[in-house]
Amino acid sequence: MKSITRTQFDFPKQTAVYNGKVRDVYTIEDKYMVMVATDRISAFDVVLPEGIPFKGQVLNQIASKFLDSTSDIVKNWKIASPDPMVTVGYKCESLPVEMIVRGYLTGSSWRAYKAGAREICGVKIPDGMREHQKFEKPIITPTTKAEIGGHDQDISREEIIAQGLVSEEIYNQLEKITLALYQRGCEIAAERGLILVDTKYEFGLKDGEVYLIDEIHTPDSSRYFYLEGYQERFDKGEQQKQLSKEFVREWLMENNFSGQPGQVVPEMTDEIVTGISERYIELYENITGSKFEKAPYGNDTYERIEANVKNLLARL
Repeated sequence: MKSITRTQFDFPKQTAVYNGKVRDVYTIEDKYMVMVATDRISAFDVVLPEGIPFKGQVLNQIASKFLDSTSDIVKNWKIASPDPMVTVGYKCESLPVEMIVRGYLTGSSWRAYKAGAREICGVKIPDGMREHQKFEKPIITPTTKAEIGGHDQDISREEIIAQGLVSEEIYNQLEKITLALYQRGCEIAAERGLILVDTKYEFGLKDGEVYLIDEIHTPDSSRYFYLEGYQERFDKGEQQKQLSKEFVREWLMENNFSGQPGQVVPEMTDEIVTGISERYIELYENITGSKFEKAPYGNDTYERIEANVKNLLARL
């Protein structure tokens, strides 16, 4: 099945196009944004050569659901999702930091800890912790946003404020909102038998007010463990059963790729691609509690997206 890895739309009153690692973003009248979630997949800040069928739909529909279910905590950019792969919303002034919140010592934070680090982004981590161990309370480890093809860089709260990336007043708001969103995400995950291990949020300003932008609680921005058996696996020192993009990173590392200069992405066979697609659909069904309905793929997919977006834009 051919995945959708690149779009080239020309919507009415379109003023700009931005191709991110995963999403193609079209600006309309410098007021609205049309965000198309493609089937591209990235790891270690590198876009991999093969797309993953239905990944864009999974990401878009999970994010759309969670934007709706957290709008009482913070306003967000979403206006509507007119197509399974598209969300349309307000154009906000993007803030140049990503707010990463971690409830457990795992992934990149564990790799750094295992290598001897006891401080991440200015946050001190106690000695004696083990992989996948829950923090006493969630920690925030921000990064700067990378340019296309670049790497996000860890940064501390103090550095963000000192460099003027975000004012202290706004940053304090971001921290408060981040922890509230994470708490809500944990509650929803627990209802589905999952643990929201860590996640990241992006924010912007609209009329001087903080808005949540981009995606939220998707497998690209979050890591989930299965709640059942977590403690038993942790006690035995076993790996956790998880739903996230970490399995893609682990596969790449097993094949000698971690995004370093000179390394070559291993071959993504049909079997690998299908397996990744199935894992994304598995997460969708687990976190939403709904069966995933595959949108039709075919020669008219682009026409469908274009028509659905144009119909919505005409009503704005």
